[in-house]
Amino acid sequence: MAPSYDKTIATAASLAASLMLVRSLASELLPSEVRDALSAALNSLRSRMTWQHTIVIEETEGWSGNRVYGAVKAYLATRINANIDMQRLRVSSTEEDAKKMVVSMEAGEEMVDLYEGVEFRWFLVTREVKGDLNNGGGGAREIRSYEVRFHKRHKEKALKEYLPFIVATAKAIKDQERSLSIYMNEYGDEWSPIDLQHPSTFDTLAMDQKQKQSIVDDLDRFIKRKDYYRRIGKAWKRGYLLYGPPGTGKSSLIAAIANHLRFNIYDLELTGVDSNSDLRRLLVGMTNRSILVVEDIDCTIELKQREEDDKEHAKSNSTEKKKAEDKVTLSGLLNFVDGLWSTSGEERILIFTTNYKERLDPALLRPGRMDMHIHMGYCTTEAFRILANNYHSIDYHVTYPEIEALIEEVTVTPAEVAEVLMRNDNTDVALHDLVELLKLKKKDAIEIEGKQAEEKKDANEIKTQSMQVDEKKIVDEIKTESVQVEKKDDKKVVVKNDFTENGSG
Repeated sequence: MAPSYDKTIATAASLAASLMLVRSLASELLPSEVRDALSAALNSLRSRMTWQHTIVIEETEGWSGNRVYGAVKAYLATRINANIDMQRLRVSSTEEDAKKMVVSMEAGEEMVDLYEGVEFRWFLVTREVKGDLNNGGGGAREIRSYEVRFHKRHKEKALKEYLPFIVATAKAIKDQERSLSIYMNEYGDEWSPIDLQHPSTFDTLAMDQKQKQSIVDDLDRFIKRKDYYRRIGKAWKRGYLLYGPPGTGKSSLIAAIANHLRFNIYDLELTGVDSNSDLRRLLVGMTNRSILVVEDIDCTIELKQREEDDKEHAKSNSTEKKKAEDKVTLSGLLNFVDGLWSTSGEERILIFTTNYKERLDPALLRPGRMDMHIHMGYCTTEAFRILANNYHSIDYHVTYPEIEALIEEVTVTPAEVAEVLMRNDNTDVALHDLVELLKLKKKDAIEIEGKQAEEKKDANEIKTQSMQVDEKKIVDEIKTESVQVEKKDDKKVVVKNDFTENGSG
């Protein structure tokens, strides 16, 4: 067995040496056209003899960077731990985030990645290229590239599935790592950004788990449906209405949505917008993958219903029409929400908030504009446990039964509960203070209920007395009318008697 194997190796070596000799002689003796044809034939023969294919991904393409190279680098960084045999690693960090270290391959190392049962072997290759001094180029520069090798029967899977998977995974990683911004319209029709560092997440949000999960599922479904929205012919956007009393977590929910999707926030202050045209310029200036927020939509600006607006517009003269056109109207806002201007961007979330849903124009509330209505209510027992875990890292305390019983009886906002819990680092003291707050609220509620009962009783007594007075008045009027009728009847009788006596005489 061994002599046969050695003979095979010797034959292969002899063949390789012969091919090299042929190539050397051809480069010296044959014309360039013949050399190119011979080289192509030799390469074809070599490719048929090997089972392995290689894809080369260079760092640059001409003068621009290669995005696939960056995607491969980001993806392979997540696979470092799975390759324990790697002996050399490259570690780096940036000035913007010195605490975050990026681990990547070192040149000459090999990394194995399995994708759907297929083995792909990655290599980081470097080579030096001399600059062209005649054209102003400098000295030698380093060219870096990734090479991935695999069995040739998996060529189609590598090109159509594996590499697109790497690019998509790298994009998701980048989206998760990018810093977020919140934009404000402070200067007319221009956005002014600042860093968004709100820590709210769906894990820390004081909301019942079932409601939270329904929101997360809706968001995740929206993100995955680009082709679906394009197929049905609708703009790729989603509208949410958050309504409920102040202090129930509407702003925290918006921040949690931004952190979950890694979307920037555009906080639109409608009172700072002078006209519909300025509103359009602001909204068109938003980027894709962003959230438009209009807080307290019922208070920020007086938006007339479109029917009223049309009637007034028809009656007014040209000067008044021009003034009306310069103002932000409900029609202008709705035209961006679901009109032609709604297609000016993709992958956008629209969020309106209000403390009083009943005050909003029905035109704003229908599906297609505000697709999901989310009620932000008072603190529940489940929300309280989340807050207690957020602020004091506890799952249970002896005061829980009393606190939860009180929460069922009184109305308290999550903001009020959070304020008490964060006053003291001592868990026992903080929860005791919360018990006292809830007891005080219960006492106040009982007093208010008692006052309302007294007021209702007094109102009923006044109503009863008024009814009695009215009844007495009616009875007196009836008696008076009866007396008057009797007097008239008596007078008629007297007149009749006189007539009878005179006639008989």
